[in-house]
Amino acid sequence: MPAENKKFKVRSSPVQAEPLLNLDLPRFKKLKSGKVRDIFDLGDYLLMVATDRISAFDCIMPNGIPFKGVVLTQISHFWFDQLTVIVPNHRLARSLDPLPPMLKPYENQLARRTMIVKKARPLAIECVVRGYLAGSGWKEYRQNHTVCGIPLPRGLVESAELPEPIFTPATKAETGHDINISFEKAARIVGADIAERVRDLSLRIYRTTRQYARQRGIIIADTKFEFGLYEGNLILIDEVLTPDSSRFWPADQYKPGSSQPSFDKQFVRDYLESIKWNKQPPVPSLPAEVIEKTREKYIEAFRRMTGKELE
Repeated sequence: MPAENKKFKVRSSPVQAEPLLNLDLPRFKKLKSGKVRDIFDLGDYLLMVATDRISAFDCIMPNGIPFKGVVLTQISHFWFDQLTVIVPNHRLARSLDPLPPMLKPYENQLARRTMIVKKARPLAIECVVRGYLAGSGWKEYRQNHTVCGIPLPRGLVESAELPEPIFTPATKAETGHDINISFEKAARIVGADIAERVRDLSLRIYRTTRQYARQRGIIIADTKFEFGLYEGNLILIDEVLTPDSSRFWPADQYKPGSSQPSFDKQFVRDYLESIKWNKQPPVPSLPAEVIEKTREKYIEAFRRMTGKELE
């Protein structure tokens, strides 16, 4: 076991069938509660917990998706294990390591959805890599034949594979969508040297992982990475190549020319569109069948990507 994993460890154990939506650990200060993750202060380290919350159209749904947080955490663990040969990361514990004694009272809530990580300083940009023409990239291409200002060949259709993957950074947003920016602006924000390094690392990681995923029946259409600085070193942080941070498509159903089915919250979005929700509070509850279909998609993504069954 690497030296960095000796002090804090997180154990695999049975998880609750009911979705974990809200988490409070009375002994530990909660630093942040995002759409999915809650972050707690452990002194020299941070505790990141992936809940089962799910958002759509920038609103958090009142009911969650059972096991979603476990899937996100375990897929990230899987990729962190694979990617250490390319870039170090913020983990201080592996997936099967036991919880430290101070967290034992909360084991039922934390098991398999937890990472104990270094207190890195996150970069102020998101590192997005696109290999296919989808989402906001497709919208921009239809207008200008560019994606984030990068010229692309004419004649591409929706969901088309790009000639080469492209790096399209974005600024982070606490609420709403991140905002696409040019590489030049990213360089002004984080410095030219750091911008070049995260661009090269992001493209290298994407090219490496998409080949593996394709062999597992998944197309990684696009994804975003986060990097941070720890003791002067650039490291990979947050989640990595999950259905929440990436656009995963089933390879056997891929047909360029339209939008693709995906391993994420597609069923949630489709349901909300079908009931003509105005995408403003109050947020409607999700019916059982939508929750179940979404849960199945997340678990299928884990199974395909890792080659394992979710315990």
